[in-house]
Order: sequence, then C-alpha cells, then structure tokens
Amino acid sequence: MIGSAISAWLTESGFSRSEIGFFGVVSVAYSLNFMWSSIVDRVRLPVISRVLGQRRSWILVMQALVAGSCVMMSQVDVVTQLALAKSIALALAFSAATQDIAIDAYRIDVMPEGDGRRMSAASAITTAGWWTGFAGLGAVPFLLVGDVISWADCYLFMAAVMVLLMLNTLMSLEPQSSREQAHRKAQNRYLAMLSQRSETASIMLVGLLGLAVMLGVWAILGMPGVADPPAYSVWLVILMEITALSFVLRTLAQWERDLSANGTAGVVGHLYWHHKTLGWLFSTFLEPLAEFFRRNGVKLAVSILLFIFLFKIGEAFLGRMSIVFYKEIGFTNEDIGLYSKATSWWVTILFSILGSMVNIRFGLFRGLMVGGIAMAASNLMFAWIAMVGPSTDLLLMAVIVDGFTSAWSTVAFVAFLSVMCDRAFTAAQYALMASLGTLGRTLLAAYSGVLVDGLDGNWAVFFVITTLMIIPSLIVLLLLRKRLSAVMDAARE
Repeated sequence: MIGSAISAWLTESGFSRSEIGFFGVVSVAYSLNFMWSSIVDRVRLPVISRVLGQRRSWILVMQALVAGSCVMMSQVDVVTQLALAKSIALALAFSAATQDIAIDAYRIDVMPEGDGRRMSAASAITTAGWWTGFAGLGAVPFLLVGDVISWADCYLFMAAVMVLLMLNTLMSLEPQSSREQAHRKAQNRYLAMLSQRSETASIMLVGLLGLAVMLGVWAILGMPGVADPPAYSVWLVILMEITALSFVLRTLAQWERDLSANGTAGVVGHLYWHHKTLGWLFSTFLEPLAEFFRRNGVKLAVSILLFIFLFKIGEAFLGRMSIVFYKEIGFTNEDIGLYSKATSWWVTILFSILGSMVNIRFGLFRGLMVGGIAMAASNLMFAWIAMVGPSTDLLLMAVIVDGFTSAWSTVAFVAFLSVMCDRAFTAAQYALMASLGTLGRTLLAAYSGVLVDGLDGNWAVFFVITTLMIIPSLIVLLLLRKRLSAVMDAARE
C-alpha cells in the first residue's frame, strides 16, 4: 500500500525519482514503532476494549484506520494533491505499524508462556502470513491495474481486503492476561520513588530520557540539518543513547534500593500532579526496559541484546549487495525476477513451516545454533556462483538453500525474542528487541559496499567473509547457554 503500489502509481503519473524517493519517507513509521509500542500494552481503548479485550481492540481499530486510509487514498488525485496523498500515506503507515505491534503481542500472549516449541510454530505461521501479504497479495495490484481498473480503484480493493481481515479479528479469541495488575504495581513503585525525591531530580531524569529519545529519532531520520554527516556520527549517537539510558536505569535502580533499605517501598507520600504524570510515563515507557534488565540481570541482559544485534549481520550484508552481485556477474533482469524474486515467496513460506518443525524437534537453543550456522554457510553458494559465473541452475539452487536456512533461522530468532518477553510488557519488549535486530542489520550492512570495494570486487571472498560473520553471535549464544538454562527449560529445551 505504501511501497510498491504507491511507487508504481506515482511513476505512471509522471513524478521524478527524487519525488518518489521522498514519498517513501512515510515508511519510517516501521523503524520508529518501538517508540509508542508501550502504549499498546498500557492504554485500553475506550468502550471497544471492554467488548473485544485490549489486544483485539488495538488490532481492529488499526485495521479500520488502514481501510479508511485506503478509501481516502482512492479519492485523491496524486498529480494535484501530492501533499494530501503523502499525509494519508503517513497515517496509513503509522496505523499499519501499530497493527504490527499489536499482532506480535497477540501472537506471544496467545501461546503458553515460555513454550519455545509453540512459539516456533507461531513464528512460522507469522512469517508465512507476512510473506503471503507482502509478496503474494502485494502482486495483485500489478495484475489488476490496466485500462479498466485504475490505481485509485485498486486502493478500494485493498480496503475491502482489510475489512475481511477485520472479520477475522472479530472471530479470534482474546488471550488472558494479568497485565493491568503488573502495570499498576510498577506505577505505584515509581510513585513511591518520585514522592521521596526532589522535583528537580525527577524532571532532570525525564529530560535526559527525552533527550535520548530525540537523539534516536534524529539518527533514524538520517540526521536532518547536518550536511554529509561523517560515517562515525551514527555510532557516536548510539554511544550517547546507551550512556543516557544506562544513567537513567542506574539512577532508578538506586532510588528503588534506597526505598527498600528505608523500609518505605510502596509507601507514597504527598503527590503532586507532576508526580502522577511522571509515574505514569515511567511505568509505561521505561518499565519495559527496566523490567528486562531487572529480570535477567545487567550482564545477561546486555549479552542477550548483543546477540540480537549481531545474529543476522552476514545475511544483511548479502541482502544489501545481492542485486549488485547478480548484475555484475552477468544475470539478466529476467533471471533475477524469476529465480530470486518469484521463487523467494513460496520458498520462504514452505521452509518457514519446515524450519519450525526442526526447532520443535530439537529445541530453541539448537534451532538458533544450527540454524545460524546453516544460514551463514548458505552464503558459500553465492561464492560458488562468483567463481563459476552466471549459471541459472546454481542460482536456483542457491536461492532455495538460502531461503530454507534464512527461514529456519528467522523462525528460531523470532521465537527466541518471543520467549524473552515478559507478558506484562509483550508489545514494548518485542518491538524494542526486534528494532535492535533491525538496527544491527541496517547500520553494519551499510558498509557492505565498502567491503566489496576494499576487496577489489572479489565477490567470492566477500561471501566467505559474510559466512564468518555469524561467529561472534554464536560465541555470545554459547556463553549465554548456562545462564539461559531456566528460560530454555521453560521452553522445553
């Protein structure tokens, strides 16, 4: 809706590449959705949540907004009303990104807590469903649009599809949860801490947290206002983010220890309006991260986050350079479309389900370990192509092998993230960890072209190096094994 379809519509309407590229900025909602994911956990939508429950109500409302945005888009003349079309597309993107948050949370909540095998099965179905919508249903507009049906009419068709999905949401069951009690308990704890501290200290802590958020958004948006920022600037911002968040978490931990030591935990003194506001903000936006560190301990939590950051680096390097590689080796556009694109849909769906069966049989830890090794080793198929030349038989084999190993490792990875979430903060914690994994792939894979240039275009060596990139994450996973034994036992490892 906001990717291929709108790009094709704008192209046929005569817009330049630059204008179409700027229109694509609306998709930044998917990179930023972790920022408001906590609201999906905390806020109960008026009236409708009493009927459907918190998870289904968020999904249904977002689906209605997506459908409504599609109807509005169908009524817009993009040639004369481009600004309005961009605003509608932005609303559509934020609604769809929020729907993703709610669906991920629903998927985790509806499974038995800590059951890694069922999480693997749910992750496989999620992957298959996502690819069906993205690659399968995403092809429908291109098949329908022609002399009879316009792009505007096609958006009406997509709105009708969303209405059908809303019916599915209505027929689903709402998972049981004790989320409200956990949030209320967290808020009371923060109120107790804040009421014992000076107003200046509380406001300074909120200001530091707000600064960290603004820096993160600024970096994700490409540092607007800075012409040609140096390559190290992103890493500098990340270091500042980590420093600020670490200080906030350490300060809150110290305040909590002081309360416990004084025997005043849970005792709230005189509260002003700003105390209640800060208590709600801390318990909504900061508690998911604080709970993750409190539950796992700082060392284990940092190790888990490091593993998430590193796990798919090699795959990201390959993906970023794949089309460049195909073209330089000598494959035609037809070869790329037939073997790389069309094949990937059914391969991903089929092998996601097969991969989940492997994870169910051997357990989550082995699924991550063996799946990660297989995913990395599949890159050697592309090194083989680099040495042999443009063989379509080899390309088909490489796409199938890469699709299987990538789907297998992805299902294990998504299941791992799901098991790591606390049920009171499912939406926030999953969105935060998934965003961290995406950040790792985005930041480090940006240097993939630099690596190829540094190797003087030696693609075979490049793919061997991407194969070895899995090693750091697997070392971290091995070091985590004993400390994660309780979680893995719960996941029936």
